[in-house]
Amino acid sequence: MPNFKFYYHYRDGANYKNHSCIIFNNPNNLLLADVELIIQQKLIEDTWFYADKWNLPDLHFDKWDNEIDHTWHEFESIELTDDVGQQDIEDFLKAIMS
Repeated sequence: MPNFKFYYHYRDGANYKNHSCIIFNNPNNLLLADVELIIQQKLIEDTWFYADKWNLPDLHFDKWDNEIDHTWHEFESIELTDDVGQQDIEDFLKAIMS
């Protein structure tokens, strides 16, 4: 049963980036296309989201510049993987839909 690997990053105002990914278990065999559609519908302008609202680790840098930095993260992609996840994809989808 394939799981999901969710890639995202934070890009500060100077274009420095922190990248990360999260593995989600898929116990009910959800389809990649269905999961990706739900994610896409919840993004801000097809790209951004707030990591804290989606219960994902925050990737902001320690140094903050109020004039150029922002609070959102960027969705990169989601793919199938055989890696073991840290949480279930359905719990993640519930969090982003609330």
